Amino acid sequence: MSAPLDVGAGYAALTGASGWLRLDRDVVRVAGPDAATYLQGQISQDVVALPTGQSAWTIVLQPQGRIEVWGRITRVGDDEFLLDTDGGFGEALVARLVRFKLRVKADVEALAWSCVAVRGPAAVRPAAPPVAVVARAEWPLLGGWDVLSPEAVPVDGVPEVPAEAFEVRRIEAGLPRMGAELTDRTIPAEAGIVEMSVSFTKGCYTGQELVARIDSRGGHVPRRLRGLTLPAGPPVPAPGTAVEVDGRERGAVTSAAGHPDGRVVALGFVARDVEPPADGECGGAAVTIAALPTG
Repeated sequence: MSAPLDVGAGYAALTGASGWLRLDRDVVRVAGPDAATYLQGQISQDVVALPTGQSAWTIVLQPQGRIEVWGRITRVGDDEFLLDTDGGFGEALVARLVRFKLRVKADVEALAWSCVAVRGPAAVRPAAPPVAVVARAEWPLLGGWDVLSPEAVPVDGVPEVPAEAFEVRRIEAGLPRMGAELTDRTIPAEAGIVEMSVSFTKGCYTGQELVARIDSRGGHVPRRLRGLTLPAGPPVPAPGTAVEVDGRERGAVTSAAGHPDGRVVALGFVARDVEPPADGECGGAAVTIAALPTG
């Protein structure tokens, strides 16, 4: 197996062709006669309508409507589902699902599985190992496929890209990450994940009320996730670094990375009355505030 591309070449592969890498994802199986009806009442996606073999983004909410876990659900069979989320949050997902599982004929278990991601405009569905699930990963600028399986298997004919290149592209694409953009204080509409992750026709589920109320009011929330770009030269700002507009603090960085061209790209929540594109300051450097990609 050849060595991974360097960051610049890896970024070029992700933007112009395709590349693969091992992603840190936690995988949870929910299976049993009541699995579909149970999940239908617990997560934001329409589980019952999801065809076997298909995947969709979904949110597991706190009863108050804030995010507990954001991830993806894949229907493996009539009574079996896999949920995967960012690494380090599988335990929270299991605990949340078990907490509400009363008199339900379904098992919830964490799987010691790995994830190999194929991303880029030319990404093709990879062949699956004998025990595996191939899940669609749809997102603006960063679509592709993920192979979830007990062992991470390289993808033939596709170059391996470094995690640093993927992180730059993740930030440019506005793909939020648990523990960074998404915490237990985040409202889904702030992060731009409602359209892809929520069904408004499926009926009731835990935490639905706040999501539905915000949607009925036009999606207005106090802050929005925005893309931030800093020029070459200043150091990469740490999470929590203030974003100022007209001398006032209006937001903060959640993720940042050095771009291969020397600039710094970042994500951060910014007050909704700051209409992009807008200019400001971040960590003593000029910053451009932009809306996230939509296609």
